[in-house]
Amino acid sequence: MPPIMPRAKSPIQRATILLLVICFMGQLAWTIENMYFNTFLYNSVYAGASQAAVDGSISVMSAISKMVALSAATAVITTFIMGTLSDKMKKRKLFISVGYIAWGIVTAAFGFISKENIAAILGSSADEIKILSTAVWAVIIMDCIMTFMGSTSNDSVFNAWVTDVTNPSNRPKVETVFAALPVVAMVVVMGVGSLAQAGTISYQVFFLSLGAFVMLCGVLGLFTLQDPEFKAEEKETNSSYWSDLFYGFRPSVIKENAGLYLTLVASCLYAIAVQVFFPYLLIYIQYVVIPQSEGINLMTASSIIPMAIAVVFLVVGIVLLLKLANKSKSKAYIIGTVCFIVGLTGLGFAKGLVQTVVAIAPALIGYAVLMIQLAASVRDFTPKGKSGLFQGIRMIFNVLLPMVIGPKLGEIASVNSNTTYLDEYGVAQICPTSDMFIYAAVVSVLVLIPLVVLIKKGYLKNNAEVNA
Repeated sequence: MPPIMPRAKSPIQRATILLLVICFMGQLAWTIENMYFNTFLYNSVYAGASQAAVDGSISVMSAISKMVALSAATAVITTFIMGTLSDKMKKRKLFISVGYIAWGIVTAAFGFISKENIAAILGSSADEIKILSTAVWAVIIMDCIMTFMGSTSNDSVFNAWVTDVTNPSNRPKVETVFAALPVVAMVVVMGVGSLAQAGTISYQVFFLSLGAFVMLCGVLGLFTLQDPEFKAEEKETNSSYWSDLFYGFRPSVIKENAGLYLTLVASCLYAIAVQVFFPYLLIYIQYVVIPQSEGINLMTASSIIPMAIAVVFLVVGIVLLLKLANKSKSKAYIIGTVCFIVGLTGLGFAKGLVQTVVAIAPALIGYAVLMIQLAASVRDFTPKGKSGLFQGIRMIFNVLLPMVIGPKLGEIASVNSNTTYLDEYGVAQICPTSDMFIYAAVVSVLVLIPLVVLIKKGYLKNNAEVNA
């Protein structure tokens, strides 16, 4: 009897694994940028600075707001240019792989930004205010460089590649997996990042380690990733590069793809609501939620039971709504939005860790369902063979406007509350407040407007109708 040989993975299995690895590594990098560059400013760059230096330079809340906005602008410009270029060249592999390698290198380089290194560069004549301001702007500029690399490889080309290799019938499943990966990436990054926040490991080790994994992913892509096969009509490149660059702004294109643009408006409003609080979330937990929870024993029944119920409610809610989406996308959209609004409102009034965990459950249900369904709908409405052309438009609605407007609203909410905390050096710093969740809830209500239009015009078909 011949020996039983292990069954080789099919091309579909290999492609799926590769897609998951690339997506996961990209989410690692974006999670670092979206969550830990902010804490890096708080806990490393501003730490140890005198009150005079803090008062004389850009405020930390303003620095975060500017960093997010400039990063968003960089992402959109990059996506327009590189997404269109990848459509013209039909070479997704090169853009993704090389971009990931450069992305990892820049991520690793963040660990070398410090007031001490900046002081060494500026010389002994530089005062403390100049050193702190320069260090802050070094972080902001490096963030823009990192964003250029990430947007080239991930936002524009990888997203276009995913659209190329999927179809309307399997995209909800793909988006469900993609929605889970940011959560997994967040857990991994927060697990390591919490050590950096606590000072157990240095931020240098933190950025170097995660940057190395992103670089490794790019190297892997060079040897394993394959460009999608395009039909003859999808390979047409008669139009000029500059014409393609502004393709999505044409009135005729907008009219022909009304469902796509209505979905993008809904996605934009949803993303603005998220960005109101997301850049400040870890800082809020570190300096507001945890101090409010002092004296609370989290191992008692009064703490464990509500948190366990919240977790069960979260998992069951997401599963049920995603199943509902297969039968009725419109109902899933509306219920998901309402959950998001209710959860954000609850977070606005929550005090302490237990109340925050309970309130966050419906918010996360709405967050996950809306993210999955909106992303899938955008791909469904994107014309075949022109996915790269629309990535720039997608970035305007999903990144530029949300990341300019959202963090500014969060900054306004926190500054108006005039809440500060004293760091370990006795320096007063502006602190995020729960008011930002109320601002986010108000924005979330507006999501219902484009959703209702989509429903009334019959754009939100269920999967059975799409397959038919």
